[in-house]
Amino acid sequence: MKPVFILFICLFFSGTINAQEIKETPFTSSIQEVILFLSGAQIFEKAQGNIPAGESLILIKGLSPYVDEKSIQAKGIGNFTIQAVNKRLDFLSEKEVNEKVKALEDKIQEIQSNQTKETTRLEILAEKASLLDANKKLGGTQGGTNVAELKQAMDFYEAELTKISTERAQINTSIQKENDEIIRLENQIRAMLESENKSTSEIRIRVKAPAAGQASFELNYLVANAGWYPKYDVRVKNVSYPLSLNYKAEVYQNTGVDWKNVKLRFSNANPNQSGQAPQLEKWELNYARLTTFNPRTQVFGSVAGRVTSSMDGTPIPGASVLVVGTTIGTVTDTNGNYSLTLPNDASQILASFIGYQSRSVPINSAQLNIILNEDTYALNEIMVVADEFETLQGRVAGVQVDSRAKKSMAPPPVAAPLQTEVIENQTTVEIEVSEPYSIKSNGEKTLVDLKAYEVPAIYRYSVIPKLDSDAFLIAEIADWSKYSLLEGESNLYFEDGFVGRSILNASALEDTLLVSMGRDQSIAILREKIEEYSKKRTIGSNVTENRGYEISLRNNKSQPVILKVEDQIPVSVNSSIAVTTSELSGGKLDPQTGIITWELTLAPGAQQKLSFQYEVKYPKSERVILD
Repeated sequence: MKPVFILFICLFFSGTINAQEIKETPFTSSIQEVILFLSGAQIFEKAQGNIPAGESLILIKGLSPYVDEKSIQAKGIGNFTIQAVNKRLDFLSEKEVNEKVKALEDKIQEIQSNQTKETTRLEILAEKASLLDANKKLGGTQGGTNVAELKQAMDFYEAELTKISTERAQINTSIQKENDEIIRLENQIRAMLESENKSTSEIRIRVKAPAAGQASFELNYLVANAGWYPKYDVRVKNVSYPLSLNYKAEVYQNTGVDWKNVKLRFSNANPNQSGQAPQLEKWELNYARLTTFNPRTQVFGSVAGRVTSSMDGTPIPGASVLVVGTTIGTVTDTNGNYSLTLPNDASQILASFIGYQSRSVPINSAQLNIILNEDTYALNEIMVVADEFETLQGRVAGVQVDSRAKKSMAPPPVAAPLQTEVIENQTTVEIEVSEPYSIKSNGEKTLVDLKAYEVPAIYRYSVIPKLDSDAFLIAEIADWSKYSLLEGESNLYFEDGFVGRSILNASALEDTLLVSMGRDQSIAILREKIEEYSKKRTIGSNVTENRGYEISLRNNKSQPVILKVEDQIPVSVNSSIAVTTSELSGGKLDPQTGIITWELTLAPGAQQKLSFQYEVKYPKSERVILD
């Protein structure tokens, strides 16, 4: 039994020695390309170096700590075999403090040093004032003081105390300003340090080579805390010109690693969404009294506010704020503020940031401040180190990198506009930017120009005087699907002036895309109730009510305009209530919705009136609401 035990011990230590003999070889790597998704990014890196004969570990260090391990794909080029690929966090290679952060810290120390001098001066002034106060008694105990001496002493005390009070006030004002400056600098440092994560991750590739030689690797992986939001600048010189559409990407990245001179591609995909097709479940129909209905929430056109930390109430710069279920979002500024234009069906916004729990809040106000709680679970989870030789499930070493990453294009001339290419894949659309970009990991918003279009458009005005007394300019874009747009916020410019913000609803199913260009005050609109047609009378067991309205329109512009005017009559959903129309002024009535539509052209300075009347009959024992 004893020889067997000794043999086991020998084998154990022999295996340990062999495991320790595996050489670790760090390779230098650089990011070549980044595909930005609506949430998340795919990073393409290249690494190269020399590998020894036999088994060895290739270390790709200095990567983002937010690498999704399941997404790592590796391709090796050289005379060797990849045995395993895994990721682990590296806390030994901490980043040096950013030079900007160091400069800000030095600035705070300089201010605090000056405040120490100012505080010392205040103490001296206090002692000086105390000394003057202690020596107010003039003369001695043996004799009095004449008038001249008294006046001279009073002037002296007044002058000295005035100087002391003035200097005190100046110093206190200076200290207050310096305290405000310190708070601002500390907030800026906090924002930088939150994105300058002190841990990095590394990819460990176990290889086996018959002989020493050169090797290179092509890696790609998904990383969190990065993404983009579609934004637009919509410009119309006047209704005789085509619409200018500038398609932009608002990029944010807090990955912990700066992207330096990388090729960018923007994808409309979201790898965080489930790819599982939904299934219908049984629809159980019951009596209305046993059915719960969600009340309709109030609709807001925009929402703004501040994102702060629950720890100390400080603002969170670089936090992502997204309208749930859409691609409309933004990033908070250095003071934690955000502002979003909302689509009609918006109900919730989602705020998220590194190290905090994401929070979704209902849109019940136009001003929404969001407080985020620290995510202690996420902070602890990032400390977990993967098993050293854990092979990635569902991934095969040697997966080919997208061939488009290998393309090289000569940079355009300095003054030329940014060149991009739209690539339509089977399920996604990508926009490739030809020039390299550098984006720091600091949470700041970076706007990248993607495409500029001159789009033929038909312009008309939408008028709904029952809801709003202004006319809204609408640009109709036919065959808009060829532009590969996404739903997003748009800045509106008309006749060289900024007129507001709107939503470009590229998720609509219609063949014609409607772009609202905002209000036009040059068209006067008035909707009035005609009292002589508004009557109520009882005939037998029924009540009959009449209503009449008149809409006045005037074109104060120097050019003709096309107007689409809409109003409505009620639609009965009860057989005992009858609704009939008597006058529509040539308007078209949709009996299913009760909406009346007029389409007309008004010449410059022209005026036109539209009227409509309807009658409602119902039992006199009941009551209906018409106004």
